[in-house]
Amino acid sequence: MFASIEHRAYQMVLLSLVALSLAFISPVNAAPPVASGTVGVGSPVQTTGYPIALQGNLQVHDPSVIRYNNNYYAFTGGVSIPYFKASNMSGPWESLGTVLNGPSVIQREGREDPWAPNVMEYNGSFYCYYAVSRDGTRESSIGVAITADIDRGPWTDLGEIIATGTGLFSSNYPYSASNAIDPSVLIDPKNGQPYLAWGSYWTNIWQAPLASQLTSVEDREDPDAVNLAYDILPGEDNAFLKSYPATREPDGTRPVEGSFMYYREPWYYLWFSHGQCCNFESTLPPAGDEYSIRVGRSATIQGPYVDESGTNLTDGGGTIIYGSNNNGVVYAPGGQGIMSGAETGDFDILYYHYLNEDIGLNYDVRIPGNS
Repeated sequence: MFASIEHRAYQMVLLSLVALSLAFISPVNAAPPVASGTVGVGSPVQTTGYPIALQGNLQVHDPSVIRYNNNYYAFTGGVSIPYFKASNMSGPWESLGTVLNGPSVIQREGREDPWAPNVMEYNGSFYCYYAVSRDGTRESSIGVAITADIDRGPWTDLGEIIATGTGLFSSNYPYSASNAIDPSVLIDPKNGQPYLAWGSYWTNIWQAPLASQLTSVEDREDPDAVNLAYDILPGEDNAFLKSYPATREPDGTRPVEGSFMYYREPWYYLWFSHGQCCNFESTLPPAGDEYSIRVGRSATIQGPYVDESGTNLTDGGGTIIYGSNNNGVVYAPGGQGIMSGAETGDFDILYYHYLNEDIGLNYDVRIPGNS
């Protein structure tokens, strides 16, 4: 996820869990609860209206977790994309090494330390989508690595799928207006068509069809792309530009990123993180400006996605599902994903990372969380 501040890989996070019943809004509060005291710059949120996170024992950031053959696999952003295995979400977690055997094959700054993996299994193969980016810029690429053996590998790094800032077709819209990080892939269960979502800040979240082999955009030069979420800034010109500078947002900062696409019959859900993710060492932002987890839903995979009030996510919508709480014990939750319980008849599980003021807000915490 975007860092106009210093690299997030120096932070480690607590992966947490919340059991969900997606009747649109989960048992977790759907709107920010009233705080029990005055909060502001330099003060953690005081509310106790959200359930406390269930802390585990694995430090990760921007986690991706899948369940396969009754085991759990957790992937994290970091040098060569470390990943781990456990028979239970509470651990103990066994290191399986890294996805990449060294830096990404993508020739871009940041290739040694990829961000925000998104992992899925399809037809016996495992796909790890990841981002390579230069901090605070749109100089970014999304790549993919694959393996047939998640426990032993090897993984084959197939390199770049899309690029923004510079790179192949990066001047074509919407690459020229977006930031190619935070990948999320979903295969539409209704027709088998795979889709890639990406985006952070600038014009926020985009989506385009992938080719059937899941390793390239269907038409990279001219993708059938749609904007899924866009933060509206009061008093600003909120019209899209066709092209943006690679190092700044000329029409204001729009802190939406980290999308995760998910389907639970009959709805498609778009989860995302909103707010400042990290770098809270010296001062906290105004309460509510830090990360929170939000969601919208749609009857079709390409949207439009709307929140609980009916506001389109492209009009600044998004129902808040989970935010900072309990006097800084949980601060700035985000980097979320969903593990489906559909096959087993269980609740869906919302997992995410967060920071804990008791440990220090320049460190993320561990895996897992709420139930």
